Amino acid sequence: MASKQLRTFTREEVGKHNKDDDLWIIIDSKVYDITRFKGLHPGGISVLLDSEIAGQDATEAFYSLHRHEVLEKPQYQRLVIGTIEGEKSKIHGRIPGELSKVPYAEPTWLSAGYHSPYYSENHRQFQKAVRRFFDEVVHPDALAREDDGKRPSQDVIDKMAQLNLHAMRMGPGKHLKGRVLMNGLVKPEEFDYFHELIITQEFARASMRGYGDGLLGGKVIGLPPVLNFGSEELKARIVPDILDGKKFICLAISEAQAGSDVMGLQTTARKTEDGQHWIINGTKKWITNGTFADYFTVGCRTDDGFTVILVERGEGVETKQIKTSYSSTAGTAFITFDNVKVPVGNTLGEEGGGIFVILSNFNHERWVMCCASARSQRTIVEECLQWTNQRKVFGKPLHSQAVIRSKLAAMISRAESAQSWLENITYQMNNMSYKQQASKLAGPIALLKSYSTRAGQETARDAVQVFGGRGITKTGMGKFIEHYHRTVPFDALLGGAEDVLADLGVRQALRGMPKDARL
Repeated sequence: MASKQLRTFTREEVGKHNKDDDLWIIIDSKVYDITRFKGLHPGGISVLLDSEIAGQDATEAFYSLHRHEVLEKPQYQRLVIGTIEGEKSKIHGRIPGELSKVPYAEPTWLSAGYHSPYYSENHRQFQKAVRRFFDEVVHPDALAREDDGKRPSQDVIDKMAQLNLHAMRMGPGKHLKGRVLMNGLVKPEEFDYFHELIITQEFARASMRGYGDGLLGGKVIGLPPVLNFGSEELKARIVPDILDGKKFICLAISEAQAGSDVMGLQTTARKTEDGQHWIINGTKKWITNGTFADYFTVGCRTDDGFTVILVERGEGVETKQIKTSYSSTAGTAFITFDNVKVPVGNTLGEEGGGIFVILSNFNHERWVMCCASARSQRTIVEECLQWTNQRKVFGKPLHSQAVIRSKLAAMISRAESAQSWLENITYQMNNMSYKQQASKLAGPIALLKSYSTRAGQETARDAVQVFGGRGITKTGMGKFIEHYHRTVPFDALLGGAEDVLADLGVRQALRGMPKDARL
């Protein structure tokens, strides 16, 4: 369909259209005929007929109440009849792939004029491609699924599979061999943890919190035990379909009786008399992606202690959705295993050696959460900086208030410190074996995760204060603040409760104390 031809007007011409039956306004140099719309305006007719708006420039008034995306909706685009002579629009919406120019809205390595020892030119090109994909493909689906509560669209999962993003979200490793990554942008043998960090952070930026987990967050934590401890036969049979987005997997550890206390789990696995199968009984709770998973990486009590077993959905496996304030898109489930028969060949690692399987898996899981937490906080910083710059109070921008600047300073400091600590740990991961990471980084990653999620909750609270009532409203100007404030407490629980992880980090440090250390 041909685009609408727009006329040009002077501001004086627009000013003549200021009556009930002939009403125009100017927003960002565009002229809107709202004569027919005035009766549909949520704020009522009187607001539009105000002498300071009718026939006048309503840009400041509009952006004090609405997000730019409102103007991009088709029903409002149809109201545009022209532009102001000699003027151009200065405000634009989200451009796919574009870096934000708002200070601190991007990590330092992406900010103009700054440098980093960690990222190569390949990382930078990779980031551009990943951001464009997530902006164009993932972001629209995230908003739609947040509204209707359904799981992420299979179409998005398939498009991610085409680029091998599912495989890359598992980090570097043999599972990438022979795969074309991001249309050949990075070679499998050159893919490192900074590439994965980029994926996770761009995902967090473009997504919604529950949707992010729903888009195969269960795979990110449920598949590594299979990759690292499963038999070659088991991996050959199930991994390709999972990495291609055709089958889904989740990590089933937590129970109603035991959350962070992994050794307190009550789900049992007993061998059959012939020793060829496990019989599993028990329940699991708060399992991400559990409602639609085909495979379950399950922690069980066995005669030898604690064992991890891969269970395939089938007879005796039942999943039920758990309703949370977080989001139904994540597919959070309560799972019942009732005399489920599983081949012994599905054992991951050694029998009785499950604690090593899970603890080594926790490092990567928590690191991924740190990546997402740091980036999500930065998004809130960007929202708050923009809002305090355009919101007027007592005739001045909101940031003219010292108390507001103090909150902004604290938010920025938390986001920057989390990112810097994260990048240092990521560098260590790139230069350590999997076994070294398990022994040396468990404590630092636990401390970073505890710090990041605590910082996120403080930022969420400050952001609500900055946005006021808008910060607790699910739609409109503060919708992302409300969403973050509502969902950020989950980050403090997933992967190990905040306080438990802080204690873990300190205990590991104390174990390394030299015996001759004295003041």
